[in-house]
Amino acid sequence: MKELGTYKVQFSPIISRYAETVWQYNLLYRRFEQSDFVVEVATGASGVKKSPIVATLENLRKDLTTYEDRLLLNPKSLKDSDNKTDNEPSAFAKFLNSSGVD
Repeated sequence: MKELGTYKVQFSPIISRYAETVWQYNLLYRRFEQSDFVVEVATGASGVKKSPIVATLENLRKDLTTYEDRLLLNPKSLKDSDNKTDNEPSAFAKFLNSSGVD
């Protein structure tokens, strides 16, 4: 993020959550590999459903994509950020500046 010029100290909490989510995803993916990639599990009604680990991996993947977008860690979000020409501070930023809050 520092190399891309997108790092700010204020992002530390979301960076920590992103790192934790990456760790969780990698741990669950290794367990998924160890299960020989079982995608479906039997239900009591003689049917099948998506295995819980697959559902969790899908949710974690979505969460990671959201974090990557917010932190400008993928080419599209970085490009979208670069294309913004609005250098005008937001109304909230103006309010904070006028009230002396840093």
